[in-house]
Amino acid sequence: MGTNTYNMRPTLIYQEFERLAEILEIKLVLGKGDFTGDYCLVEEEKYIVVNKNKPIEQRLKRLSTAFAQLDLSNIYIKPIVRKMIDVEKEQTLFNK
Repeated sequence: MGTNTYNMRPTLIYQEFERLAEILEIKLVLGKGDFTGDYCLVEEEKYIVVNKNKPIEQRLKRLSTAFAQLDLSNIYIKPIVRKMIDVEKEQTLFNK
Protein backbone atom coordinates (compact mmCIF):
# COMPACT_ATOMS: atom_id res chain seq x y z
CA MET A 1 0.00 0.00 0.00
CA GLY A 2 2.96 2.31 -0.56
CA THR A 3 1.10 4.31 -3.18
CA ASN A 4 -2.49 5.07 -2.46
CA THR A 5 -4.28 2.82 -4.92
CA TYR A 6 -7.56 3.39 -3.09
CA ASN A 7 -8.19 6.96 -4.36
CA MET A 8 -8.99 8.26 -0.88
CA ARG A 9 -6.74 10.10 1.54
CA PRO A 10 -5.27 7.81 4.19
CA THR A 11 -6.57 10.06 6.96
CA LEU A 12 -10.13 9.68 5.65
CA ILE A 13 -9.73 5.92 5.44
CA TYR A 14 -8.47 5.95 9.03
CA GLN A 15 -11.59 7.90 10.05
CA GLU A 16 -13.74 5.20 8.44
CA PHE A 17 -11.96 2.57 10.55
CA GLU A 18 -12.64 4.72 13.63
CA ARG A 19 -16.33 4.85 12.67
CA LEU A 20 -16.41 1.09 12.20
CA ALA A 21 -14.78 0.56 15.59
CA GLU A 22 -17.39 2.79 17.19
CA ILE A 23 -20.25 0.84 15.58
CA LEU A 24 -18.76 -2.43 16.85
CA GLU A 25 -18.03 -0.95 20.30
CA ILE A 26 -14.32 -1.57 19.88
CA LYS A 27 -11.91 0.81 21.56
CA LEU A 28 -9.05 1.96 19.38
CA VAL A 29 -5.93 2.42 21.45
CA LEU A 30 -3.05 4.41 20.01
CA GLY A 31 0.18 3.51 21.73
CA LYS A 32 3.89 4.05 21.36
CA GLY A 33 6.52 1.37 21.54
CA ASP A 34 8.08 -1.58 19.78
CA PHE A 35 4.93 -3.43 18.70
CA THR A 36 2.74 -3.76 15.63
CA GLY A 37 -0.71 -3.94 17.27
CA ASP A 38 -3.75 -6.18 16.83
CA TYR A 39 -7.29 -6.99 17.98
CA CYS A 40 -7.79 -8.27 21.52
CA LEU A 41 -10.47 -8.93 24.10
CA VAL A 42 -9.81 -7.98 27.73
CA GLU A 43 -12.49 -8.86 30.27
CA GLU A 44 -15.20 -8.63 27.60
CA GLU A 45 -13.96 -5.22 26.38
CA LYS A 46 -12.89 -5.20 22.73
CA TYR A 47 -9.73 -3.34 21.72
CA ILE A 48 -7.61 -2.75 18.68
CA VAL A 49 -4.18 -1.49 19.56
CA VAL A 50 -2.33 0.53 16.93
CA ASN A 51 1.21 1.89 17.12
CA LYS A 52 0.91 5.62 16.48
CA ASN A 53 4.63 5.86 15.69
CA LYS A 54 4.16 3.79 12.53
CA PRO A 55 3.37 5.46 9.18
CA ILE A 56 -0.36 5.77 8.51
CA GLU A 57 -0.17 3.14 5.74
CA GLN A 58 1.10 0.58 8.27
CA ARG A 59 -1.59 1.58 10.76
CA LEU A 60 -4.26 1.12 8.06
CA LYS A 61 -2.87 -2.32 7.22
CA ARG A 62 -2.93 -3.28 10.91
CA LEU A 63 -6.53 -2.07 11.24
CA SER A 64 -7.48 -4.01 8.09
CA THR A 65 -5.90 -7.14 9.55
CA ALA A 66 -7.65 -6.70 12.89
CA PHE A 67 -11.08 -6.11 11.33
CA ALA A 68 -10.54 -9.08 8.98
CA GLN A 69 -10.85 -11.32 12.07
CA LEU A 70 -14.42 -10.13 12.72
CA ASP A 71 -17.80 -10.88 11.16
CA LEU A 72 -18.68 -7.67 9.32
CA SER A 73 -21.25 -9.17 6.96
CA ASN A 74 -24.21 -7.22 8.38
CA ILE A 75 -22.47 -3.84 8.62
CA TYR A 76 -22.28 -1.22 5.90
CA ILE A 77 -18.65 -0.37 5.24
CA LYS A 78 -17.47 2.00 2.53
CA PRO A 79 -16.26 -0.06 -0.44
CA ILE A 80 -12.66 1.12 -0.13
CA VAL A 81 -12.46 -0.02 3.51
CA ARG A 82 -14.29 -3.28 2.78
CA LYS A 83 -11.78 -3.99 0.00
CA MET A 84 -8.82 -3.37 2.33
CA ILE A 85 -10.30 -5.73 4.93
CA ASP A 86 -11.09 -8.38 2.30
CA VAL A 87 -7.52 -8.23 0.96
CA GLU A 88 -6.17 -8.86 4.46
CA LYS A 89 -8.69 -11.65 5.01
CA GLU A 90 -7.56 -13.37 1.80
CA GLN A 91 -3.89 -13.01 2.70
CA THR A 92 -4.53 -14.44 6.16
CA LEU A 93 -6.34 -17.45 4.68
CA PHE A 94 -3.47 -18.19 2.31
CA ASN A 95 -0.82 -17.80 5.03
CA LYS A 96 -2.35 -20.41 7.33
